[in-house]
Amino acid sequence: MKLGFDAKRAFFNNTGLGNYSRDTIRTLGQYFSDNEYHLYTPKEIKNERLSFLEDKNYYFIHSPKTWFDRTFSSVWRTIKLKNDLVKDGISHFHGLSHELPYGIQNTNIKTVVSIHDLIAIRYPQYFKKADRISYVKKSQYACQVADKIIAVSQQTKEDIIRFFNIEEDKIEVIYQGCNKVFQEEQSADFKISVSTKHQLTKKYLLYVGTIEERKNLFNLLRCLKELPDYQLVVIGNGKAYKNKCLDFINENKMNDRIKILSDLSLKEMAAIYQQADIMIYPSFFEGFGIPILESLFCGVPVITSQGGCFAEPGGKHSSYINPNDIEQMKSEIVDISTNISRRKKMIEEGKKHAQNFTDDKIAERLMNLYQNI
Repeated sequence: MKLGFDAKRAFFNNTGLGNYSRDTIRTLGQYFSDNEYHLYTPKEIKNERLSFLEDKNYYFIHSPKTWFDRTFSSVWRTIKLKNDLVKDGISHFHGLSHELPYGIQNTNIKTVVSIHDLIAIRYPQYFKKADRISYVKKSQYACQVADKIIAVSQQTKEDIIRFFNIEEDKIEVIYQGCNKVFQEEQSADFKISVSTKHQLTKKYLLYVGTIEERKNLFNLLRCLKELPDYQLVVIGNGKAYKNKCLDFINENKMNDRIKILSDLSLKEMAAIYQQADIMIYPSFFEGFGIPILESLFCGVPVITSQGGCFAEPGGKHSSYINPNDIEQMKSEIVDISTNISRRKKMIEEGKKHAQNFTDDKIAERLMNLYQNI
């Protein structure tokens, strides 16, 4: 098969949607190298996280060729791209992040779109109005014209049915995986070097995710204020909400206990995960929650939110709390960090649960979907 992919976020985005795009492309090539994988991006840029593309004769990178298409790359990507797909003989096209080119249903190309969440509909207050309208419009159109829809969780599938009135049998749940680096134990020397570089303490709690209101770091900081013996490492970045969190840290003299890091390599992130005491992921809503899965692969117990999709990556033995209940959050942190038998069970069962999300299983599910359209 000649498979085409919307690879914009694989090249330009170093977090959630970018990781999903790169992992999808990487695992398919690794396990099904007899196909051709054509990646369409507005601009080919250097990205260390795309090093897996090097020296592989089954990957082909495409970007706009004319001055007009390079200058107005959003027009190329949303309207004109379908013409390039036809010229290149693409048999299947996969929109990896909520979008498909307009008019692609008028070609003979089979289409798949991945929908990660419909947070813009559930929580419109988290989005600028123009961004929300554009996001919802593109997602709804893609769901209507696609031959198949991939939902990254059962929660997302239910939202697609509810908000877009899409028939259930058109949607298949195929979970995300996570980068191989989180599935491999980092060397002791490398862990020490990372800890030294970032001046990490021997024991610390961990939070990973964009620092924005929906992900609820502020309540975790409120909790940590009442746990003066605990340190927290935050991996993520943000804007106005981050400033709100920094103000709280400064006002409560917590600077020596809270370390905020960003722009790390995946290998550095894995080393930090693997030395963490507990991952705390108190988000109000997610489409999947990949830091939960990364934590389980790294042997780190997880505290996350009740309801939604969180139990899908988290499994039966993670801890589920009300993300607004500071006392419950505090109680779980103390119990998991001091209750050795419970902690051991959470780690063992978490690693077992993570085996449902290995690269080979996800690649096989994706390939079966393409072949059965």
